[in-house]
Amino acid sequence: MKVHIVSDVHGASDALARAADGSDLFICLGDLILFLDYDDPTQGIYADLFGPDHTRAYIEARTANRFDDARELSAAAWRGRGVFDHADRWASLEVMIRKQYEVLFEAMPAPALLTYGNVDVPALWPEFLKPEHQVVDGATVTINGIRMGFVGGGLASPMRTPYELTEEQYVEKIQALGPVDVLFTHIPPAVPQLTYDTVARRFETGSQATLDYLNEFSPAYHLFGHVHQPLRARARVGKTECLNVGHFHGRRLPFVIDL
Repeated sequence: MKVHIVSDVHGASDALARAADGSDLFICLGDLILFLDYDDPTQGIYADLFGPDHTRAYIEARTANRFDDARELSAAAWRGRGVFDHADRWASLEVMIRKQYEVLFEAMPAPALLTYGNVDVPALWPEFLKPEHQVVDGATVTINGIRMGFVGGGLASPMRTPYELTEEQYVEKIQALGPVDVLFTHIPPAVPQLTYDTVARRFETGSQATLDYLNEFSPAYHLFGHVHQPLRARARVGKTECLNVGHFHGRRLPFVIDL
């Protein structure tokens, strides 16, 4: 079974439309929305709201791990738009997120198995899903005798992205899977070489619960995304081959594996 997998799509709808070509199964591990483009400050929701100059300053602060400064820059930009309450930001953001989702889900191949990324807004997905899209989160599916487990979302981080879970919530979801042949998540296990981003020069948030799961159940593969430029794209945990499927927004190509 030839499987094509994408993660961290971040607005790349043109490439997404072709990502399933030649596959037997297509899987998306989330992060569809492009909120902030570190490589091109003119793109994304933040740039549309506040312009490229402010976006560059915001990116510089976040890249330097000055998250308090970044949050103040963002708050000042919102105040400039007459928005003073954090909760009131959602009205503007929701309109722009819906516009991106409309384009992205139209481009999304079907059939497909999907789970959420940390930048996604799960509550909005049902409006845009096609009939042949199956969302799997904290559950398993079996195809051609291969049992696959899926856990979407991320963990709490300084980024404060939309779909972040507590450690307890994440543990509950991954332990509910039981043994699987292949594990799919958005974020990596808590293995330093898999969580370190060489361009951002920081450790992204990995999951200790996932690492514990791999040690307990030893699936053949664990596939994930989230870290755009990892120090290592693959590593072995016991009998499990851990594989980062790549930054689809940058690569424009799916990760291909035969299962």
